[in-house]
Amino acid sequence: MQQLIQTLKKAELHIHIEGSLEPQMMMDLAVRNKIQLPYANVSQIEQAYNFENLQSFLDLYYRGMSVLQTEQDYYDLMMAYLRKVSAQNVVRAEIFFDPQGHLPRGIAWSTFMLGFERAINDARFELGIDGQLILCFLRHLPESDALRTFEAAMEYRDLFIGVGLDSSEQGFPPHLFKNVFREAKNAGLYLSAHAGEEGPAEYVWEALDILGVDRIDHGNNAIKDLELVRRIARDKIALTMCPLSNQRLQSVPDLSLHQLRDFMDAGVIATINSDDPTYFGGYLNENYFAIADALKLSEIEIRQLAENSLLACYK
Repeated sequence: MQQLIQTLKKAELHIHIEGSLEPQMMMDLAVRNKIQLPYANVSQIEQAYNFENLQSFLDLYYRGMSVLQTEQDYYDLMMAYLRKVSAQNVVRAEIFFDPQGHLPRGIAWSTFMLGFERAINDARFELGIDGQLILCFLRHLPESDALRTFEAAMEYRDLFIGVGLDSSEQGFPPHLFKNVFREAKNAGLYLSAHAGEEGPAEYVWEALDILGVDRIDHGNNAIKDLELVRRIARDKIALTMCPLSNQRLQSVPDLSLHQLRDFMDAGVIATINSDDPTYFGGYLNENYFAIADALKLSEIEIRQLAENSLLACYK
């Protein structure tokens, strides 16, 4: 089965580029940029990855971002990810990035946007992988901040294809961001939102009906609402699911109980993705390996998941 997974052409639709920052690169960039980390070596960074929940993960995640300072840093981060997944036969990657994680540190828009653009263009030429950017809003910050971010992002409108909504889900329902999503829709952008990972099925309803999203990121808890599942299937709303992330953050501690197959059986376009691969223990193929083993997926089901990923791409 692993050989089949390796050979299948696939797309990755739920990857946070900041979550692909490997411990060695974090240390190298800290040295390069003279950033003081609370870790003496790579081993200590790896030990810090023993977080307990989403919030403790996010605390580490944002600390790691501090080493990203120059256009070359962002280039190196993006290029390392694209090389990694190209070797896993990923032909398309739609990649989340978090401007609100960089701008408050004094990083200019041009620094990360041009670094990302240069890496994506080089990877398209050198590796044959098609990379596209999706700008995400941090939901623990107010919508007013998201609106300011979106307005500033319009200078780089041709460098990203959509917007998303990420960060801590509990207590931050999608409807809080209806205005910025309306602006994004009016600008002709694709819309996605994290919903139903740690939040309830109601958040998925809100993402669909209030934000008007084209895809749901995670969506696990939608399985608790059969009417919602039927709606997702009927409207061909893809779910970008992340097994190792779910297991690591304990939303689905036992992957043999993962909701993926139930969604597939209901006719939902479910896809496999890595989320934040360096923090959660695996890139795209490792997520396929883990869920295939846990759910005893058949060759037909594996092929369907790969086909779903290509079908669910934003065109």
